[in-house]
Amino acid sequence: MTSEPTGPDPALEEQISQWRGYVRHHRGISESDVDELEDHLRGTVADLSSAGLRPDEAFLIGVKRLGALDALSREFAREHSGRLWKQLVLGGDQGPAGADRAGNGWLTMLVFAVLAAAAIKVPALFGVHMDSVAGATFYLRNASLLALAPMVAFLGWRRRIGVPVIAVLVACYGAAAVAINSYPFATDTAHTLILAALHLPLVLWFTGGLAYTGADWRTHARWMDFLRFTGEWFIYYVLIALGGGLLTGVTVATFNAIGVNVETFVPQWLLPCGATAAVVVAAWLVEAKQGVIENMAPVLTRVFTPLFAVLLVAFVTAVLVTGHGIQVQRDILILFNVVLVVVLGLVLYSISARDPLARPGFFDWLQLVLIVSALAMDVLVLLAVYGRTADSYGFTPNRVAALGENVVLLGNLAWSAVLLGTFLLRRSPFSRLERWQTTYVPVYLLWTAAVVALFPPLFDYR
Repeated sequence: MTSEPTGPDPALEEQISQWRGYVRHHRGISESDVDELEDHLRGTVADLSSAGLRPDEAFLIGVKRLGALDALSREFAREHSGRLWKQLVLGGDQGPAGADRAGNGWLTMLVFAVLAAAAIKVPALFGVHMDSVAGATFYLRNASLLALAPMVAFLGWRRRIGVPVIAVLVACYGAAAVAINSYPFATDTAHTLILAALHLPLVLWFTGGLAYTGADWRTHARWMDFLRFTGEWFIYYVLIALGGGLLTGVTVATFNAIGVNVETFVPQWLLPCGATAAVVVAAWLVEAKQGVIENMAPVLTRVFTPLFAVLLVAFVTAVLVTGHGIQVQRDILILFNVVLVVVLGLVLYSISARDPLARPGFFDWLQLVLIVSALAMDVLVLLAVYGRTADSYGFTPNRVAALGENVVLLGNLAWSAVLLGTFLLRRSPFSRLERWQTTYVPVYLLWTAAVVALFPPLFDYR
């Protein structure tokens, strides 16, 4: 008996989407290769489903029949070895999903990088110079807008994002620009202004995720790809910054050797233009080498996860043994928050880079230790920050921002620990932990947006 055709199974489509996102990040496998593998997988699932298996059973068997992804990667790399260097050096002719505009690659990147470098200097045409007081205030408010908008436009261009997504992005960036520039801050060093300037890049970055996910902005798999992109972009940007620092030093030294003073050119042109152009270049590098060589971020994550786990366990043990609490100086609290954010970044990237179908292993247990010890540190930081509110200053903008950020981190870490623990006990799939990370992204966006948009009026622009 032939069953009536039905529509796509949402659960199956989500599983295939997650599998596709994982495969796309393996070396030597291009977008067309992933399409071919997906066709094989869908064919196998259809055959098994018609034989009476449930879609989830058919999917698992279908993936198993495709074989080990590493072996597939090696096979593709052997068959397409010439393509590896093209993709590595020039960005290739095939990028990630939706990134297939004709003539893209390094030339497109170069255009947007030049636009980014020019954008940061446009205010100088209107008399706003970086070395002036007015310029310092302007760039404090607008530097992130000028630096990130070209990168978001670059990602949107590559993915052919539709008019509705473009409209949302323009509205978000426009609203952010209006808010940060129109608020009547009490002084140019007001706490709410500094907080808004620090949180605005995060708001813009999360909003820029719409350009990265494109038409698939509703799928968790694409947002998980965005988290991977974020981790790799950060590493590339740091490497470019280190190289740029070396280039700057050599530039100054060589021109000084011939009696030419470039000490004005470097801070006024080389550093700002290079830093903003590098935002686009780092994004292009992540895209260009995607699926060609083993990504660097997972390797670094494997190295630093055990080191940070040891550090946090030693810290919590020292607090318990000595009975000493965290000192309440602002700089120290900021330091602990930075450590927690780094730990969260390690956890996020480890989750995003892990094979969701692999069995629990030693590294998963190590991650649970890291998360639990980070939770303990977060609680200690929360107690210390809350303790500061008992003095005569009460709830200042900085303290409320610190409390809120630690509560937001606590929520993510706590539920991540629960989901990872149940996964290690074989009581829930790893995909639940993945989905939790992407589900939590709006929480970060809402909190950082609140600090930018609501804190200034709430605290009387002080």
